[in-house]
Amino acid sequence: MLLTYLLHHLTEFYNYLYALGLAYFVDFAQSTIHHIKTFFHYNHAKWDHLLILVCPLVGFLFAFGLSVLEVLIQKRINSMYGGLVTIYGIFCSFLISLKLFAFHLGSEIGSVNIKLADWVVLGTGSLDRSTFLTVHWGLLFDAVTIVMCLVITSVSLLVHLYSMEYMSHDPSRNRFMSYLSLFVFFMLVLVTADNYLQAFIGWEGVGLVSYLLISFWFMRVEAARSALKAVAINKIGDFGFVMAMVFMFFYFHSLDYHTIFAWAPLLDGTTTNFFGTVSVPTLIGIFLVIAAAGKSAQLGLHTWLPDAMEGPTPVSALIHAATMVTAGVYLVVRSSPLLELSPLVLNIIVILGASTALFGASTALFQSDIKKIIAYSTCSQLGYMFLAAGLSAYSAAMFHLFTHAFFKALLFLGAGSVIHAMADEQDLRRMGGLAKILPFTYAAFVIGSFSLMGLPFLSGYYSKDLILEIAASSTTWVGFYAYWAGVLAAVFTSAYSARLLYLVFLTRTNSRRQVILHAHEPAPAMLYPLIILAVMSIGAGWFFEDIFFSDEFWGSSIYVASANVSTMGDVHAIGTFFKLLPTVLVIFSFVFVMALYHFKNGPFGDWALRHKGLRAVHQFFNKKWYFDHFYIYFLIRRLYLGLYQSVFKVYERAMVNGILISLSIFLTTVFVRLFKRLHSGYIYHYAFFFFLTAMAIFLWILFH
Repeated sequence: MLLTYLLHHLTEFYNYLYALGLAYFVDFAQSTIHHIKTFFHYNHAKWDHLLILVCPLVGFLFAFGLSVLEVLIQKRINSMYGGLVTIYGIFCSFLISLKLFAFHLGSEIGSVNIKLADWVVLGTGSLDRSTFLTVHWGLLFDAVTIVMCLVITSVSLLVHLYSMEYMSHDPSRNRFMSYLSLFVFFMLVLVTADNYLQAFIGWEGVGLVSYLLISFWFMRVEAARSALKAVAINKIGDFGFVMAMVFMFFYFHSLDYHTIFAWAPLLDGTTTNFFGTVSVPTLIGIFLVIAAAGKSAQLGLHTWLPDAMEGPTPVSALIHAATMVTAGVYLVVRSSPLLELSPLVLNIIVILGASTALFGASTALFQSDIKKIIAYSTCSQLGYMFLAAGLSAYSAAMFHLFTHAFFKALLFLGAGSVIHAMADEQDLRRMGGLAKILPFTYAAFVIGSFSLMGLPFLSGYYSKDLILEIAASSTTWVGFYAYWAGVLAAVFTSAYSARLLYLVFLTRTNSRRQVILHAHEPAPAMLYPLIILAVMSIGAGWFFEDIFFSDEFWGSSIYVASANVSTMGDVHAIGTFFKLLPTVLVIFSFVFVMALYHFKNGPFGDWALRHKGLRAVHQFFNKKWYFDHFYIYFLIRRLYLGLYQSVFKVYERAMVNGILISLSIFLTTVFVRLFKRLHSGYIYHYAFFFFLTAMAIFLWILFH
């Protein structure tokens, strides 16, 4: 009821829609959905689920068609039309997602599984399972899917609205808006699939469109390089996904979620030989973790995420807040019935997540690019989600995914407002003094940063601190490591949030005079999305807490093995010390860094560099733990180029130049000499060969 109330009383949002010329936008969207179902004479609830996918796809086709038409006629078309259609499509999907969420809350139906058509049918359909595989085009709507759809469509809608003004001066706005809608479509394909193969289509689709969005300004060399880097690293995760499906087919003879999850307990304890003896659930789980780590930028496969900032700022908000980077978390939560059978895989997820949280937060503290700081912050927060999932607290992981989407989108879009006002400047050291010039953006940044830090009564507090409490209550050693790594990451998070706020808004300006004189708040079209995200960053935590931690809400969409329930202690039974420690340290860290900058009157990095003992520490974090250096100097220059030189000498020189070319020259010479003798120039020779050929054809026809 409260959601309906808020929807009908967001008057500012309605006014914004009217300003765009979309009077009665909501009523028109609902009327369109009704007319589509009436036109096809099909009023079944299947259409509500299917239209979630169709609406963004229609928006993409329309906007991309306008973009192609612009190229064909060599004339710009008003990009307002393409933008409004894409917004309209996303808005329809959002309304349907909201309707399904409300229906799921008030219904006892756990999930809805819709089979649309057969896709892959191998074998004769006999009982011989070794020669039979059937994959359907199907949709699965349970609690996990509905929450993901609600997050994706709500944040994407606000990003679309924001992009209309942010990209207003770009000549390729139609193409940009079409890419955004296509990205949302593939993300929805991923989360609504009822089998791994269909999910892989969405998985690859978001990877493809992320390349198009990151390299949107393809004339910039760094944008093109960053897009290629994102694709290359994500291919490692894609390899893990493919290998997981190969083993699923081999052992389960199916890629359907329900079939695999039903058969999985029967294979518990079954081993196979894959570089040693390993259990089947562990083998499949490890490949699924590789896939999730690649897409969600976990430690080791994270290097593409900060470089993806070369795309337009709305792309960063879309990819790094609610869509692509959360795909890995979704895959882990969706595969919980399979992962729960392997304690080793769960421990790997916990260690990977806790280490990533610590890495991302510590690295963000020593960066100077405003968007890269928020990108490493995303990397860190994704680590918290993995940490929770590895501790079998899947509902806590989904809750943090939900709240993180809003305050991280708020920070990215707020950064876009700052960059827009500062003439595309992204370096913190060339900003300052913007609190009075951009008061609304400053307020949005404060709300987003405080929610990110997990200060009490904001959204981040209800989700992140709960994850730390779950880790503290765990009776395993990985839980102990996860808690202290998470607490230290929270301290770093508070520190870089304070540094970001101080250097951008509070310190004396270091910008050029012309930039400061022309700096101003963005247009209302960019402010209204910030208002909505700020409200959600404040209230989403306490409002949705009881819903997300209700067993009735999740039903059978999340599975926790009884053995893993026993390792999770009672969260309410942990001591007050472990509950209050993160909050106390976060507040202390924030105040300490603010005081440090104020009294030292200079950036923390410069202050550290003046002390020889801290120089190596500063350089280690500033160089991002040397992951990029390791990949460039050892994997690429030494290993890759070394293999290239070896292959070049063995294959290129010996095989190609030595054998193949020499053999081709010899055979060519032989055939040339042979045919030279046949081409004598005498007519009776040619007549003789013609006669032989005709006779051969006649005999072949006669005897066949």
